[in-house]
Amino acid sequence: MKKTTTRLADGRELIYYDARDDAVRDATDARPLDRVATASEIRHDRLLGDRVAIASHRQGRTYHPPADECPLCPSREGRRSEIPADDYDVAVFENRFPSLAGDGGRCEVVCFTPDHDASFAGLTDEQAALVLDAWTDRTAELSQLPGVEQVFCFENRGADIGVTLGHPHGQIYAYPFVTPRTERMLASLAAHRETTGRNLFDDVVADELADGRRIVLDGAHWVAFVPYAAHWPYEVHLYPKRRVPDLLALDDAARTEFPRLYLEVLRRFDRIFGSGQPPTPYIAAWHQAPVRAPQRTDFALHLELFTIRRTSGKLKFLAGSESGMNVFINDVPPEAAAERLREVASES
Repeated sequence: MKKTTTRLADGRELIYYDARDDAVRDATDARPLDRVATASEIRHDRLLGDRVAIASHRQGRTYHPPADECPLCPSREGRRSEIPADDYDVAVFENRFPSLAGDGGRCEVVCFTPDHDASFAGLTDEQAALVLDAWTDRTAELSQLPGVEQVFCFENRGADIGVTLGHPHGQIYAYPFVTPRTERMLASLAAHRETTGRNLFDDVVADELADGRRIVLDGAHWVAFVPYAAHWPYEVHLYPKRRVPDLLALDDAARTEFPRLYLEVLRRFDRIFGSGQPPTPYIAAWHQAPVRAPQRTDFALHLELFTIRRTSGKLKFLAGSESGMNVFINDVPPEAAAERLREVASES
């Protein structure tokens, strides 16, 4: 992998990740851009203990532009985008409309491919491996920034999820705090260690493997399963079998196997609801150990993939119980979801 770092016209950082060592990325951003001005602040909810990012400047962000005006496609004559080069493999840049900024964190955009009409599921193993390398490198770099406590790599896919740009891309948030969801995991991890002397993540994976009914894919170095208490209609968790705290700690064997397994899971997601259906909307979220957590080595890196579509043409809405009390009600039994995901396996 070759990494090339440059700056956009307004001072934001842009990084190219290329599979070829001889790739040259010397195009400059000729757009007449003003320096980015953000109004992001972090507020604390005293009742729940949560933190909320207030980011009023995001109201003016780009919203569903036509394909020929996509800001994530390579630049071309007469049409300059966020990517000055006329081609790229993977590109990462600071978000022009960040939810977190300055002392309140950092937000980056990850462009998986220059092909506007592609999807992550359509990448080759080699392309997906390069994205994994980019995620890993950005985790390493962002973890070193002053004040950053947690790095979150994720992809929102589909208009039903709320995606405003159709080009295949994800995001990375560098939070200046440990997120509430991770804090709950850490509390459960500590309580399990106190009562059993064992690691909770290890026990969860071992229990799923022993049960077998919710296993979707079982590789040499990764396992994918629908969790016992899945919140979403179709939800898959992907764990390396050797527990590691973050992407940086993956060994070569796990890094090599990941693209094949993950791409297969994504392709199955698009087949859940049968042929003729639009691509399945989903969120793919990497859970990594906080940068300075005392339980860092006990935490288990894993990826959670889920869709809000519960059946053809119908979405799972977070209504009264979910939104008001954070108590999820799932219409699809996890065992049935796992069986369906096994049924739609790719042909060998």
